[in-house]
Amino acid sequence: MRQRVEFICQRIASGAPVELSDMAWLQKLASRNPTVASWLRQARRQAVQGDNANDLDDFCNKLDLGEPDPSDHLVGPQDPVTIAEWFQDKQRWFRGSV
Repeated sequence: MRQRVEFICQRIASGAPVELSDMAWLQKLASRNPTVASWLRQARRQAVQGDNANDLDDFCNKLDLGEPDPSDHLVGPQDPVTIAEWFQDKQRWFRGSV
């Protein structure tokens, strides 16, 4: 099972096509296993950033900090309401649930 997870994560990180059934299986497994969820997030980050990650991005990636999806990032100055709403959506993340 571990080899299959690693294989799929490597394909995601390299931008290679992954079958829908494999992605569904991996996502289901990641929802129940924090280690697999971490590997999946790291693979997605690698796919988005490629080899262009700077030192800080690389550091955060190795610590598995933040969201791999750049559309979920807040950029620039924000009003307090927007920040509060963003953190409200992240309650599961703050409680340690993935």
